Amino acid sequence: MIKSPCRQALLASLGALAVALGLAGPLRSEEGVSPGVQAARVALGRRLFYDADLSINGTMACATCHEQRRGFGDGNATHPGARDDPGRRNVPGLANVGDFARLTWADPRQTSLEGQVDVPMLGHHPVEMAMDGHTDALAERLGAQPCYVTMFREAFPDEAARPDYAHAARAIAAFERTLVSRSAPWDRWRSGESGALAPLARAGAARFARDCASCHSGVDLTDQDYHRITAQDGADAGLMEVTGRAEDRARFRTPSLRNVAVTAPYLHDGSAPDLASAIRAHAAFADADAVSLGQLSAFLGSLTDHAFLTNPAFALPMEACGKPL
Repeated sequence: MIKSPCRQALLASLGALAVALGLAGPLRSEEGVSPGVQAARVALGRRLFYDADLSINGTMACATCHEQRRGFGDGNATHPGARDDPGRRNVPGLANVGDFARLTWADPRQTSLEGQVDVPMLGHHPVEMAMDGHTDALAERLGAQPCYVTMFREAFPDEAARPDYAHAARAIAAFERTLVSRSAPWDRWRSGESGALAPLARAGAARFARDCASCHSGVDLTDQDYHRITAQDGADAGLMEVTGRAEDRARFRTPSLRNVAVTAPYLHDGSAPDLASAIRAHAAFADADAVSLGQLSAFLGSLTDHAFLTNPAFALPMEACGKPL
């Protein structure tokens, strides 16, 4: 076993190499955290992200709903919980989530990745991983694995951390901040590579800028605000659940459109099975013709970052502590 200081230095070197090769986003260290410790924290968070032991019965990991090939979204309208409790809202993708000011469909209180971990892990509406009241059992479960004991100690050396829920949430958040997607054809086109977009996608980009960018704005195509896109309220009260204001009924956060072509189905309830349906769900496009739909769909397809979808630094880890998992 490599001793801890050497191991941290090695992790830091490997992390820097991965960034240089385009295999990972830049490690954004927490204040006062060394690159080596940050790399160890990300490695721990990545392993936890894929570990079904974080659910009550060992059937659901974060990655169960957040699949890399789908932009860390999900292919279902909603996803049932570990105990088969019905899902409630569509699973959002995680590309560039570390840059988001608001993290869920309709709860403006969720502004921290560390805190948002509570929603799937401990939440009741809906019940997902069903760990509320069982965080001590989770600590025992993780603490029984020597490799996890080592990884927690290396990820949080100044806190003498043993496996527990609070540190697990911090490590998962550290991993999520590395999920950077910035190399789609649209990004290359914006950087001056004129041939990165086909003519149909360029026409769609112009139409999008004119008709859609007031809400889908900025580099991640979201204003991070809440809107009602149709005249129909639907069964989900949306933002009103938190604010209590009638005018907030059926208002939901504008989703990022990064990798949107691979994250179907769409909308907060997953009721739009394809891009054309999602576009037409917006009141302004309810009667959109085939030309408009083709242009917009081509543009939205240009937001797919294939390097992000296949990046091995984000995938299921094959080993930990120098041994195969």
